[in-house]
Amino acid sequence: MFGTGQSRFWRVLTAGLLLSVLVPSTLLGAEEPTVEEMKERIANAAIADRPPLCLQVSERQLGAVGRFYDLGDSEQAKVALTDVVAFSELARDYAIQSHKHEKQSEIAIRRMIRKLTDLKHKITHEDQDQVQNTMDRLQRIRDDLLLAMFPKAGKK
Repeated sequence: MFGTGQSRFWRVLTAGLLLSVLVPSTLLGAEEPTVEEMKERIANAAIADRPPLCLQVSERQLGAVGRFYDLGDSEQAKVALTDVVAFSELARDYAIQSHKHEKQSEIAIRRMIRKLTDLKHKITHEDQDQVQNTMDRLQRIRDDLLLAMFPKAGKK
């Protein structure tokens, strides 16, 4: 189907793309911080800088939730879901307090709700209640952010 020149081209292109993704991170020693390190950063950051850090913890823990459910570890998934809610609440509180990152926080939380909705359909019936509870709490957090951004909409 392809000539040897074309298949070589694709092999070289694929290798080049792979190297461009892998080499910079390994050369720079850029490892992602652990969740615990991220939590420490939150404690030491200015209030206006805390919402994105809290959301990073929430999103990281949300990724862990899916992995825990895939492994059949419902207990660890529940712990991670607790962190998702706790750090989303902190992001909301810091965003409203500082009047910064409100919109970005609302968008991130909406995205997390969507991911949890997808996850809910893939897990056992027994685990769905905890995920639904988390979705409900995230929706309340999102509503709080929307009310803070658009206070007149809530005063009809």
